Amino acid sequence: MGRFLAAAVAIAVGFMSAIGATPATARTLDDIIKSGTIRIGVNPTLPPLGKYDDKNEIVGFDVDLAGELAKLLGVKLEIVAVNSPDRIPFVTSGKVDAVLGGMTRNTERAKVIAFSVPVYTEALGVLTTQEKYFASWKDLDKPGVTLIEVRGTTPVTFIQANIKNAKLLLLDNYPDVIRALAQGRGDAMIDVVDYVGDYMNQYQVKWKVLKDPIDVDYDGIGLAKDATGLKDWLNVAVFSLHRSGKTAELWKKWFGIDMLFPVPITPFF
Repeated sequence: MGRFLAAAVAIAVGFMSAIGATPATARTLDDIIKSGTIRIGVNPTLPPLGKYDDKNEIVGFDVDLAGELAKLLGVKLEIVAVNSPDRIPFVTSGKVDAVLGGMTRNTERAKVIAFSVPVYTEALGVLTTQEKYFASWKDLDKPGVTLIEVRGTTPVTFIQANIKNAKLLLLDNYPDVIRALAQGRGDAMIDVVDYVGDYMNQYQVKWKVLKDPIDVDYDGIGLAKDATGLKDWLNVAVFSLHRSGKTAELWKKWFGIDMLFPVPITPFF
């Protein structure tokens, strides 16, 4: 999570290299308003933030929140599907105006993109199975342990810095990670466990979440570094949605519970 370590600088440079040395110029706030549409990226493999419904349309908390933002801006919403490794490249290349999908705010990512004020919190925890002896994340730091993670996510850097003795298996998305854990291809996953509940329920596995979270962090909206006008507007809009109770309402709708660690509502940002 953001407080400990983020995506490494080398990864950030890799993102830029993959899309070209010079990022595209972001659409201004006026450009978006004049076009009548805002493009927002959502990860459809991270329910209940985003998932495909039976009509093959992306739904979830992030979609509803993006819809509220579009309403406040007075434009139509275009949802763009992004996987975890795509989030930053899609922003820097101008494929989206902004991106959601569990965008943890941290100093390394902030070298490449800009962030809005926090939209929601997330608790970094350990998902394993009942037969495993682990009581703490520190128990994972052993040569015989294999951690399965999504490529390009913040926990990977945390593991590389703090759990150096364990093996690391990287896959492309959360469904693949949970399937691999259920099949016994690894011992545990470090991530925001709330987000993978739908996938866990698909398997007859006795799951175990370690009691104490590693840390609690904050997720914002990612956008291009030169999108200052859009960032300023989003900060005001996110604050308004928090203050009105709309964010809390949408969270309970999709997660079934109140946000465990609510974002403090403050006008100072």
